[in-house]
Amino acid sequence: MAEAVELTVGERTVRLSNPGKVYFPEPGYTKLDVAEYYIAVGDGILRALRDRPTTLERYPDGVTGESFFQKRAPANHPDWIPTGRIRFPSGRHADELCPTEPAAVVWAANLGCLTFHPWPVRRSDLEHPDELRIDLDPQPGTGYADAVRAAEELRGLLDELGLRGWPKTSGGRGVHIFVPIAPEWDFPQVRRAAIAIARELERRMPEQVTSSWWKEERGSKIFVDYNQTARDRTIACAYSVRPTPHASVSAPLRWEELPAARPQDFDLRTMPRRYAEVGDVHADMDQHSYRLDTALELADRDEREHGLGDLPYPPDHPKAEGEPLRVQPSRAKRRPS
Repeated sequence: MAEAVELTVGERTVRLSNPGKVYFPEPGYTKLDVAEYYIAVGDGILRALRDRPTTLERYPDGVTGESFFQKRAPANHPDWIPTGRIRFPSGRHADELCPTEPAAVVWAANLGCLTFHPWPVRRSDLEHPDELRIDLDPQPGTGYADAVRAAEELRGLLDELGLRGWPKTSGGRGVHIFVPIAPEWDFPQVRRAAIAIARELERRMPEQVTSSWWKEERGSKIFVDYNQTARDRTIACAYSVRPTPHASVSAPLRWEELPAARPQDFDLRTMPRRYAEVGDVHADMDQHSYRLDTALELADRDEREHGLGDLPYPPDHPKAEGEPLRVQPSRAKRRPS
């Protein structure tokens, strides 16, 4: 095993240690394979990460070894990779990497980073998201095809709200829809819009979709995970390698490709070929910026006409004003009155 190789990435030279270390035992993919993959899709993943504080999901010994999420920028990061100081719900803060060139992605891959989790903000404005991210998460008894059906209904709903989404596979069974928005609303407001969209999609597909936070209430449906829009919640970016046995990747798609696509079609080997043929099919996302006014009007109407207010936050978030009891319904029913 070679001790190190040097890779040319744009105008940078990135040193890759232990290039032959196996990261994916079943297909035999190595650290060098991962690095070369990220070079092949460099402009595409940079489009998804540019200037965004990014959490690194690291697997230093490959997918069969231990892993961890690294929020704070490594102390030895190069000075050409800028950082952004983000604030957690706890009040603490951290300086996270904000990639501005493909070499930053390859540098992180050398640390065993497979999956990149960017915040929905840019380092120039860390309090106002510029993406609304909708995670269609299959629950037990459902799968990718069910998520696609929900996504197609969601597409029409977004259009009615004056929004346009760009779909991608999660790299697993789910579907992600990203909507570029004007950075004029804070995290709670963007989350409120996501809740309103989730509830409306559930009304339109009551047997197929749920917005219930508690797993015991979801059933065999597609869960619209509105809490992915909460502060400090991130979604794997487009082109990220996922820690699956065969190195699947989160694949950007055109809407017309979504029904026929299969998540297993997109992996570390096949995505570079697709990228060479069609490029980044989400390349135009940054040219658009939509408004949430209509979605927030829907939230107002839900509250006014149906008495539907906030929904529970994740367990590690501070209690929010107006948030309902953060206890699963079956336990709440057993509490003494």
